[in-house]
Amino acid sequence: MFYTYILYSKSTDTFYKGSTQNISERLRRHNGKFEKATKIGAPWILLWHIQKETKGEAQILEYKLKNLSRKRTCDFMLKYDEGVGGPDELLLIKQLSGC
Repeated sequence: MFYTYILYSKSTDTFYKGSTQNISERLRRHNGKFEKATKIGAPWILLWHIQKETKGEAQILEYKLKNLSRKRTCDFMLKYDEGVGGPDELLLIKQLSGC
């Protein structure tokens, strides 16, 4: 199984969207500052994720998410809220979207 995920950094007020086969290890690498693209924003919060059958499916969704604006990213996570990490993450998404 593969995952597509959305992270949020409070320090930079930005989202990061990616895909992986091991979501807990990937989050550890992001927060450990091992990834060049996310080094500045650590610590990252896992706001949303979904499981996909294949790597290709996960990557296609990742590319689609990367093209969304901030508002549309929040709207997407609220629409597909079964992928939201928990109540604290849902509240944060609502705050970020202006709800």
